[in-house]
Order: sequence, then C-alpha cells, then structure tokens
Amino acid sequence: MSFFGNKRLIIVLVGLVLLISVVGFTSRERVNLTWPEMFFKDTFSVVQGLFYRPAQAVSGFFQEIEDAYSVYEENKALKAGLDQYARLTAELHDLKAENERLRKELDAKNKLKSSYNLRFAEVVARNPDTWNNVITIDLGLKSGIKKDMAVITSKGMIGRVQSVANFSATVELLTSYERRNHISADIQASQIVDGKTVYEPISGVIEEYDPQERLLVMRKIPWGKKIEPKQQVITSGRGGVVPRNLPIGYIVRVVPDDYGLTQTAYIQPSADFSQLSEVMVVERDFTITPNGELIPNQSAGQGQQPVTGGKAATPHSTGTSSAANGGGGQ
Repeated sequence: MSFFGNKRLIIVLVGLVLLISVVGFTSRERVNLTWPEMFFKDTFSVVQGLFYRPAQAVSGFFQEIEDAYSVYEENKALKAGLDQYARLTAELHDLKAENERLRKELDAKNKLKSSYNLRFAEVVARNPDTWNNVITIDLGLKSGIKKDMAVITSKGMIGRVQSVANFSATVELLTSYERRNHISADIQASQIVDGKTVYEPISGVIEEYDPQERLLVMRKIPWGKKIEPKQQVITSGRGGVVPRNLPIGYIVRVVPDDYGLTQTAYIQPSADFSQLSEVMVVERDFTITPNGELIPNQSAGQGQQPVTGGKAATPHSTGTSSAANGGGGQ
C-alpha cells in the first residue's frame, strides 16, 4: 500500500513539475504557438462563437426594447413639458395684453379724473349678430350706471349706455347702424397767427357710421372753415349728456354737403371696436338743468349749491343751438 501511495504522490509531483514547466515555457513571448496551444485556442474559439452570437443577439434585442421604452418615456415627458410650455406661454401673453390694456386705461383715468368720475367695467357679452351695434357690460343700476352715460376705452369714446338693469347695462356703439342719437363734437383745427399756433374748435354733429369705409360721418360743419386730415375730433359736451373732451377720432377727409351750405367730414375712430374687453363708464360731475344751472352729482360732491351764471348759460344755449341744427346732439 505504501508503494502505491508513494507512486501516486510521485505522479502528482511530476505532473506539477511538468505543468509549471509548460506554464513557464508558454508564458514567454514567442513567434509561433505550439500545436497543443493552437488546438485548444481553435477549439475554444469555435465553441465560444457558437454560444456568443445567440447570446449577443438576445442581449441586443432586450437592450433595444429597453432603449425604445426609455425613448417613449422621454418623448412622453417632453410632450407634457411642451404642452405645459405652450399653456404657460399663452397665459403669459394674455396677462401681458391685459396688463397693457389696464395700464392704458389707468393712464386715461388719471388724465380725466379731474373732470369726470370713471367706473371700470368688463365686457361680458357681445352677440355676433349685433357685433357692431351693442355690447353688454357687468355694471348696472347698483353701481350707479345710468342711461346715456358715455362709455370709453383708453383710446377714445365707443358709445353710450342704452339701457340699464340692476347688475348689467347695454352699450350702444358709435358703429351701430341703428343709432339715432347724434353726438355734438368739435374738430381741433389749428392755424398760424403771428407766428403762433392757435387752436380753433370747429363744431359739428356726428350722425352716422359708414360700414363700407368704417368711418364716422360728421355733418353740420360750417362752410368756409379750413379743416385738414389728421386733425383730432373730440366731444364738445354741448348736448348736455356726453361730457366734453372725450377723444372720438381723426379727420380723414372733408367734402361739401349736397346743397353746398355746410361740410361733411369722415372720421377714423380712435378706439378699436374689434377688441373691446375692458371699458370705462364716464359720469359727469354735474348735470345741466333746462334753466342753465350746473348741478353737481351726488357722487361728485353732496351739499354743493347749483352754479349759475355765464359759464352755465354758454353750454346750455350752445347745446340748444346744436340740438336744433344737428337733430338732438349729445
């Protein structure tokens, strides 16, 4: 037994020596490999090729699925972000436009607040069938709105209050085809006298709107008065209803009337009637009585005595003349 045990030990030792010798021999740099090395390398390369290609194909398939899912999730996130960006951009533009409108209306209010009481209102309804005729605002009797009050935007006058409910009011626009109430107005004409520019108001009555040319028509202008394009037209206040100095528009051209006794002017409105979102209702600080007295409104100052005299007589008498010539100018 000891012989066989020693024989096995000797065989193991000889094998280890041969293995170490082979490892040492093959670890050196050589030009050519031995035939056992070439045999094992070729065998292993063939076997590895048989298993590597299917494994690589399966691995690539699952990797492509994972990449496609990642692209899908990323695309979905980008679409959501793009939708949110578009929504935020639209809201930003809307807020900018609203801010710009409110700034203009605030500037207009600051310019007019010394003479008038202004109430901000929002347009809540505008029927496409009566787009050029009327609009509905969200202020009514409870807010002090009364019939025939003038309504303006930051750019100019757009119409007057036609009817009033408790919490809303209907505004008749200057562009209304069915408008019956005329508006007394002045053209701010200018001329050079002694080297100085002198402004001369030329009175007339705005009677209608030309839908073909989209221009207001002002009649009853005295003959011989020199009127030029781009001169501003404002309310005169002589009718006793619409306050004075509210901008209406600018002269486009002037032609003689049919009988050659007066002139007719065509006016480009200052206000944009296609974009009416926020408006202002104008209340005069006083009303003119048939006797020519200026009576302060309650909102303008209670307890004040009626003002009489030359200042009151002038608007009253002139308003009577304008109404007679222009057919009820306001």
